[in-house]
Amino acid sequence: MLGCEDGHLGLTLQWIHADTMMEEREDFPSLNSLTEYYPIKETDKADGSGNPQTNGGNQGTMQLKKEISLVNGICLIVGNMIGSGIFVSPKGVLNYSASYGLSLVIWAIGGIFSVFGALCYAELGTTITKSGASYAYILEAFGSFIAFIRLWTSLLIIEPTSQAIIAITFANYIVQPVFPSCQPPYVACRLIAAACICLLTFINCAYVKWGTRVQDAFTYAKVIALIVIIVTGIVKLSQGWDTLNFVTEEIKNPERNLPLAIAISMPIVTVIYILTNVAYYTVLDINAVLSSDAVAVTFAEQVFGMFSWTIPIAVAFSCFGGLNASILASSRLFFVGSREGHLPDLLSMIHIGRFTPVPALLFNCIMSLIYLTVEDVFQLINYFSFSYWFFVGLSIAGQLYLRWKEPDRHRPLKLSLFFPIVFCMCSIFLVVVPLYSDTINSLIGIGIAISGIPVYFMGVYLPASRRPPFVRTVLGAVTRATQLLCYCVLTEMDTFEGKLETKSK
Repeated sequence: MLGCEDGHLGLTLQWIHADTMMEEREDFPSLNSLTEYYPIKETDKADGSGNPQTNGGNQGTMQLKKEISLVNGICLIVGNMIGSGIFVSPKGVLNYSASYGLSLVIWAIGGIFSVFGALCYAELGTTITKSGASYAYILEAFGSFIAFIRLWTSLLIIEPTSQAIIAITFANYIVQPVFPSCQPPYVACRLIAAACICLLTFINCAYVKWGTRVQDAFTYAKVIALIVIIVTGIVKLSQGWDTLNFVTEEIKNPERNLPLAIAISMPIVTVIYILTNVAYYTVLDINAVLSSDAVAVTFAEQVFGMFSWTIPIAVAFSCFGGLNASILASSRLFFVGSREGHLPDLLSMIHIGRFTPVPALLFNCIMSLIYLTVEDVFQLINYFSFSYWFFVGLSIAGQLYLRWKEPDRHRPLKLSLFFPIVFCMCSIFLVVVPLYSDTINSLIGIGIAISGIPVYFMGVYLPASRRPPFVRTVLGAVTRATQLLCYCVLTEMDTFEGKLETKSK
């Protein structure tokens, strides 16, 4: 694990040809000699020819492919935002509003808030064209330490807990038609959840296109299911936005497609959420909604009759698509964190033939499987609400800071400052309220974030020569084994040319 020198950005990996790595199997170097980081201003020293290495000028460069199209991007955003919640627990808003009309207004306000955040991320994503979403933006604006804490909380609890919960929800609903009147077996659900995580990890390891096709298919399925509910509600009446920023480097023409995908996705999600709730409220009274554990299932039992089993299946499909989007995004977060020197080098390797970050995907899979063994894993989600909104708000604050620090920086999309200022104010509210209303869980979340400080000091801040030798030895052995087993090599930053141009100004 190599640290970022003085928190500066613009570091690039010395790329290694795949054939060279395979030839050196018998005399594999130690971890510290596997990679060397060079500031961009010194890159001309790296290749020995006096010429900087660039992405376009060297056919041997290993990078993630740009295979995510506009339609794939829309499906990633819609698929991740529309999870199981709209099927299962829309009663939360109604419970506190106690009014159909007010609850719909709250849903609309939530949609507008998400649009504001998504627009801010569209500017950030087109300005800082690195994958990693808020981690990359915090790193650019505020430096290495805060970015590492953001990465640490995601690695330790946010990503694996979220994926474990989505997988368990998928398992519960996929077997519900078999156990209509009782709880499904605990062990069976956990095994199905584990199989789901492993299957999606394999799909995303195989090819990026496989992952995006799965995402497209299951996004279409969940939207069709919701349209059926909406149409049914209309007939009766008459008688989760930053996902794409995690994979910025793999988007085709990101300056156009990233903001366009966000602009198309956000209205779709907002309208679907509001109309779905209208359909629920048309068929079910307030007591029926509040007493239901799964509102969509209760809705289906009243209007679909013998076909009511289709809704649990639709919920499972929704979870499957959402889990796929989460796996794709979080693996890129760990990939970028490794490339910046905040995680072991092996996580920034990609398969030499498939160009997928196989080690990062496997690491993400292992972490999620570990959390599946926690019986009360749903309790863990309460710990990161504070941290999540703190870092999202901080990334938008970074947008304001960069506007002041680098006013002349190239920004393909430049918003009015009204949007980030309003979003930051709302984020402060979402950070402060849990501290007051759910103090214990918020403090636990803060403790989890703070636990990353000694890890940062030992693994990033200290020079490699002063770190414990056994750690370097173990990481070297694991890196070598991973590279040989996964047939992967280190990558070069996809944004090299843009960084070089920025630094030269």
